[in-house]
Amino acid sequence: MTPLFYIIIGLFGYIIGSLNSAILVGKLYKKDIKQEGSKNAGLTNVLRVLGKNAAIMVFVFDMLKGVLSAGLGYLLIKGSVHGALVGGVLTVLGHIFPVFFNFKGGKGILISFSVLLMTDWKIALICLAIFVTIVALTRYVSLGSIIGVTMAPILAIIFKHDLFFVLSLVFLMVLTIYMHRGNIKRLINKNENKLSFKKK
Repeated sequence: MTPLFYIIIGLFGYIIGSLNSAILVGKLYKKDIKQEGSKNAGLTNVLRVLGKNAAIMVFVFDMLKGVLSAGLGYLLIKGSVHGALVGGVLTVLGHIFPVFFNFKGGKGILISFSVLLMTDWKIALICLAIFVTIVALTRYVSLGSIIGVTMAPILAIIFKHDLFFVLSLVFLMVLTIYMHRGNIKRLINKNENKLSFKKK
């Protein structure tokens, strides 16, 4: 039954991940978030374009997606962190490549954080502290995200997690850095957008 449970967890994760909250909240505001601001269907662009209230809705919904998928993994695979990681990784994939929105979604950082919070809260909080520090110093959310997600597998090795755990975080790191390739180019060219709490 365990392989079947993994399939169920993965499918659930991908489907719930495909419910892209930034796009759905944008529809409430009668905006296509994929055509506004940076055109990224994620939390930072929602904050810039639609303001704090919309961003809070996206934050809560995205956190819940990671919690629910990882939680289902724990439930079906008897407390196994591997089940939680399978659900979480597939949720991130669904968020980035949502089946309901032509496979064009967000960059997966917030959901990756929620999954990490469910699988090792210590690593999650360290990565969050790194992210907050970088953003506070530079106001570049993308830079904080890239550095934070890069530290996750390194910390997993330091905390002596097994190979499956480490490789899962390496996969999320590679995936999210790839999704930030445009941001990396703008950071190098010094024309990346800085964080602003003002609604445009």
